[in-house]
Amino acid sequence: MGELLKQVFGQSDLFLFTHVAFWVFFGAILLLNLILKNKRKLRIAFLFLASLFFYYKTGGYFFSLLVFSTIVDYSLGLAIYQSSGKLKRKLLLSLSLIINLSVLAYFKYTYFLADTISLLTSNPINTYDYLANASNQALGTSFDIDKITLPVGISFFTFQTISYSIDVYRRELTPVKNIVDFGFYVSFFPQLIAGPIVRAKQFIPQIYKRLILSEKWIWWAALLITGGLLKKMVISDFLSVNFVDRIFEHPISYSGFEIVTAIYAYTLQIYCDFSGYTDIALGVALLLGFRLPKNFNHPYKATSLIDFWRRWHISLSSWLRDYLYIPLGGNRRGRIRTLFNLMITMFLGGLWHGAALKFIIWGTLHGLGLIVNHTFNRIIKRTNKVLRFIGWFITFNFVVITWIIFRVDSIENIQIILDRIYRAFMPYDLLEIIGSIPYIFVLMAVGYSIHWIPESLRRRIKLRFVKAPVPIKIILLSFAFYIIYSLHQSSLLPFIYFRF
Repeated sequence: MGELLKQVFGQSDLFLFTHVAFWVFFGAILLLNLILKNKRKLRIAFLFLASLFFYYKTGGYFFSLLVFSTIVDYSLGLAIYQSSGKLKRKLLLSLSLIINLSVLAYFKYTYFLADTISLLTSNPINTYDYLANASNQALGTSFDIDKITLPVGISFFTFQTISYSIDVYRRELTPVKNIVDFGFYVSFFPQLIAGPIVRAKQFIPQIYKRLILSEKWIWWAALLITGGLLKKMVISDFLSVNFVDRIFEHPISYSGFEIVTAIYAYTLQIYCDFSGYTDIALGVALLLGFRLPKNFNHPYKATSLIDFWRRWHISLSSWLRDYLYIPLGGNRRGRIRTLFNLMITMFLGGLWHGAALKFIIWGTLHGLGLIVNHTFNRIIKRTNKVLRFIGWFITFNFVVITWIIFRVDSIENIQIILDRIYRAFMPYDLLEIIGSIPYIFVLMAVGYSIHWIPESLRRRIKLRFVKAPVPIKIILLSFAFYIIYSLHQSSLLPFIYFRF
């Protein structure tokens, strides 16, 4: 136990949902949360401090950025709401946007801008971390000033605080009067690192409600957490370590069939990794008395690209819709303007994922796909099963193809991958390849089958679990954890979306 506590308060790389150290931390938080259930202010203050500690353990000195963002947007939110003049309110909102986006751009896009300028001017630009240098001089710290490190989760909490300021400006939300309550909203640790991106109007009203935990919600949370861990540790990590990573790192060494298999394996991997994190976050939050919004709705069932973006990373796609696409004019200013707005939204959505050309290409392709989708929707109405199947088949495989760009380590590897698929796809090797790695194909078959279970059947299974006798539920969960323990990888893999 002493060694375990040392891990919890020592190494930050062990502070993940997939490590036992996190669950020791969460167990203590859960117990104290229940003890304080009738003392709202004290309970929220405690959870706020616990969330700050969690981010300190995962983000190090970038903990100060979270505090800075909290103070800035809390203050500006009050100022925006209290200002009666439209111009002043716009200026204050602009100030909030400038501060938030400037901090995000400094840490996330400095290298990309420097590389782009260097490419256009043929003059190399050396990056230099001015904030780290200022800290070293003012506080005597010893941060590395030769590189700018991306703070974990910055894209997520920045978008949360931006949405808060905009909602206050629109008079859709009354600002939070207590900075502790606001800080808790910004820093709530289950979803702080990789979402979902929570709107203030969804979350803040829950802060003022009394903690009530029913047996039904406890078992539902246990099911979410267990399912999330199975997705991440059994499916995603296994596919990553044993197949996907090695092929994407050296595609020239593999046949076309192996590469195609790796692409479909990565399609399953990234879904299980990201939705697995979300499921765990929703379950952990539920045990603490808070309901977070659904972030995935079986996206690979989508029958159109529009449908896909209603199902994939729902909190981001709805954020982009409400705070970018609609303010640009949405579909209210004619056909051409609508398509332009779609393209700009998806271009910036791609850029949100990372400061690299591959993410811009990925977002742009999805923008073009949405334009084609909108155009065909005016002509074809998918009212029968055949057209719906064709729509699903095209959508799924378009998404799979674009994941190639999202995953590759370099743009050059895209050409190698496509070349190997075209020139080295040897049908007579299929049975030999399948026979050499049967566990990969079995795991993919299981993963995709679970994903494509009819929704009505999925609902019945979940309901039966929640209503089952306690001993049966304990046996099922114990079996699930035995599978996780038996099949998890020895190396601890971070969640994919931690880097965004």
